[in-house]
Amino acid sequence: MKLKFRGLNVRVVETVHAAKAIDFLFQEDVLGQQETRTLLQKTDRRQQCRDLLALLHESGHPKAFLKLYDAIKKEPAYQWLIDEIDNCPTGRPKY
Repeated sequence: MKLKFRGLNVRVVETVHAAKAIDFLFQEDVLGQQETRTLLQKTDRRQQCRDLLALLHESGHPKAFLKLYDAIKKEPAYQWLIDEIDNCPTGRPKY
């Protein structure tokens, strides 16, 4: 899952509003209180998403990207991203 998100990094940063995902990841104990606070203080949504992805890549949390997938799946507007992830077995997006 981590490789799939890495392959879609630019598209995710350009299109995903991360605030709800951040709240969900805090709820699921993927992000700590300080990390959540720092991310939610960002006013630029792209920078917020970029920083979230970087933090998850660095975290080493075994389910970080599975939980991010779960958070994104809750948002109907991101069905395109779920479809892309689900149809991309190698971690490389199909363009």
